[in-house]
Amino acid sequence: MDKAYRPKLSQQGLSPTHAVDAINQFGEKKDVHVAGESPLTLKVNDREIVTLMTLGTHPEELALGYLRNQRLLEDITDIESVNVNWEKEIVDVQLTAGKEITDWEEKLSKRTVTSGCGQGTVFSCTLDKLYDTKLPKVSLKQSKIYSLLAEITTYNDIYKKAGAVHGCALCHGTNILKFVEDVGRHNAADAISGWMWLEHQQGSDKIFYTTGRLTSEMVMKSANMGIPVLLSRSGVTNMGLELARDLGIVMIARAKGKAFLIYNGSKQIELDAAPKKPPAAK
Repeated sequence: MDKAYRPKLSQQGLSPTHAVDAINQFGEKKDVHVAGESPLTLKVNDREIVTLMTLGTHPEELALGYLRNQRLLEDITDIESVNVNWEKEIVDVQLTAGKEITDWEEKLSKRTVTSGCGQGTVFSCTLDKLYDTKLPKVSLKQSKIYSLLAEITTYNDIYKKAGAVHGCALCHGTNILKFVEDVGRHNAADAISGWMWLEHQQGSDKIFYTTGRLTSEMVMKSANMGIPVLLSRSGVTNMGLELARDLGIVMIARAKGKAFLIYNGSKQIELDAAPKKPPAAK
């Protein structure tokens, strides 16, 4: 892969919120903001793939990350351009000259509608290649988890202003490399994946954080990005946990303040900063 290569990208990110009026419990008018939500149909060489409901702040990266995480495309150098047209509600991905996608019918033939908020879909080719990537076995200190959680509280700007969104972060140690909010956590994850693809970032030494629940779909996305650690403010599903165990992904959830639960990979977490337990009730 050419690590200097970047496809041509439009710059068509939308404003994430809109000013509206609302009436509070006292009958008073309040100036508030609501999160944006727009349909965006993804096309590759004019072939329609899927329509995503999105905040619209990172549409080009979202399109790239969706194609990457669904394993529909494997090499970013196969992509010549990504162009967003909001009037037509289309993101058009054009492949480089001479590149063609074979077996589209087979790849798109089987779709699973997932529990992802908005519209979640997994194609059969995503599942077929899920175990191709071997994730490294990493270790993590409890104190670093606390530092990272404290740092993340300074983000979530759109949520603080309007609510109705999920946030996802790509983290290296306690540094947040990229933070994305969207109406669905899967869209935010795909936008981060697209950014990683553009910046040629590897996932093996990263942590993926989300405010949303850790379902099988989120575990798959983490695996496809090569990220061995998942950290969530929310809970987990049984299928998500089973898949994390199969793939060797460290899964930490219900993480807020000094509290968290390690659902998988507890032997890889060094409890070096355990808080004091409250006295037992008499």
